[in-house]
Amino acid sequence: MKIHEYQGKELLRKFGVPVPKGIPAFSVDEAIEAAKQLGGPVWVVKAQIHAGGRGKGGGVKVAKSLDDVKAKAEAILGMQLITHQTGPGGQKVRRLYIEDGADIQKEYYLSCVTDRGTQKVAFIASSEGGMDIEEVAHSHPEKIIKIFVDPATGLTHAQGEELARGVGMPDDSKAQFIDVCQKLYTCYMETDASLVEINPLNRDSKGNIIALDAKFNFDANALFRHPEIVAYRDLDEEDPAEVEASKFDLAYISLDGNIGCLVNGAGLAMATMDTIKLFGGEPANFLDVGGGATAEKVTEAFKIMLKNKAVKGILVNIFGGIMKCDTIAEGVITACKAVNLSVPLVVRMKGTNEDLGKKMLAESGLPIISADTMAEAATKIVAAVK
Repeated sequence: MKIHEYQGKELLRKFGVPVPKGIPAFSVDEAIEAAKQLGGPVWVVKAQIHAGGRGKGGGVKVAKSLDDVKAKAEAILGMQLITHQTGPGGQKVRRLYIEDGADIQKEYYLSCVTDRGTQKVAFIASSEGGMDIEEVAHSHPEKIIKIFVDPATGLTHAQGEELARGVGMPDDSKAQFIDVCQKLYTCYMETDASLVEINPLNRDSKGNIIALDAKFNFDANALFRHPEIVAYRDLDEEDPAEVEASKFDLAYISLDGNIGCLVNGAGLAMATMDTIKLFGGEPANFLDVGGGATAEKVTEAFKIMLKNKAVKGILVNIFGGIMKCDTIAEGVITACKAVNLSVPLVVRMKGTNEDLGKKMLAESGLPIISADTMAEAATKIVAAVK
């Protein structure tokens, strides 16, 4: 789950990380009122979408008068903002953040992310803030500093010193920088985040450290512990099909192909998509119905897949372990009848109650194409779609 910059800054502020004063706005009038409350004389009008690169796309503008705030807000609010992270279609701007202008002296990059390889928290820092960190890593890898924090001990002062030296932090700002790093780590751990990124982290002309941006990703499996973070969720920023799938506990991600996939198990789902591509097809989605699928869940899965008009065929690939093949067969039959299925359907199932499941499909009277292997299933659905 992602949140907006202004929401991320609310969290940083809660944990003591310095951030500029700012007020969210959902209309031009609210933007003007926010600017009046902040007082100026310089404001930054920021588009709020779940994507980076907003400045390059024209979604971040400096204003030096209230009339300028109005003009910038009118230009940004409602625009289709295209960045390197939104894709060519862009994302509609529905929210703004009006923020005090900053005294920018030197910009740094700072982030926390879970490193599965070491089972620790990776702190990543760079003296080259305000830029795409991927570009810095590619062009100047020596300017990327990494340290790994053991959750059992937390970020130590010595590690903070190492980060400060690595980014060349001046002595008069070093203590504050280390304090920000430690507070950022606390924020990261206590919110069950999977990523916290500040880019840029600014050092002003007086040596003060302040976060000028905030990006958060959260571990969805831990959100039950954080209703206050769930309240930040902006459904307008998410794929409607993925939102609908989440209501039925379905793991669904839209893709660009034309073959819908319904599979139980994330690993098998990935393998199924790879097999479709191997035989010349393109998957239209990742869809894991999990180990506790019911006829209702399978029906909803079919409905969600078929809302994508690009879908020209569906492949169901089931391994009957915890999930029995006859249960999936019942769900497939129910779904086909409920949605009046009009595209080719290939079903491959192996495991518990496999013979019963196949018998149910064969006797259903529905035009279901059966397959015994993944290769056969992929070959048949690709041929049917073509």
